Amino acid sequence: MALSDPEQRAEVLELYKLAVEMADRVSVRRGTANAFFLTVQTTFVALIGLGFPKLSNAPWWVSASLLLVGVTLSATWWMQLRSYRDLNTAKFKVIIKLEEGLPAKIFTDEWDQLRRDPVHGWRKRYAELGTSERVIPVVFAVAHLLVFVGTLTM
Repeated sequence: MALSDPEQRAEVLELYKLAVEMADRVSVRRGTANAFFLTVQTTFVALIGLGFPKLSNAPWWVSASLLLVGVTLSATWWMQLRSYRDLNTAKFKVIIKLEEGLPAKIFTDEWDQLRRDPVHGWRKRYAELGTSERVIPVVFAVAHLLVFVGTLTM
């Protein structure tokens, strides 16, 4: 999409700026959602921990209800993170397409660099934030399951 018309190039540049700004806003919303769910989950786990000795004396359905709430929160968090990742993936595909008409290809070059030059250390490739951050809700879901099993075996 090589653009020789200065008016078209200026229009594409404005669209590019808007697309980058919108992608950034999605990232900020994702961070806010992460902070919200992390706060809720941490508070929930702390409250369960404070009441843990009493949970072993409670009917089984109390622990099952807490498990359901915890796993539902975890699943909702995980799905929301996946949704934000999918939305940002689509936005960056558009941004990269728009870069074809611009003299500099910042996001295309950055992504190519990450793929070409693996991160040093125990990982052999770049770990996307969306992939690594979706592990946390799974960890909380497992923690809720372990608490449930622990209350049943006491």
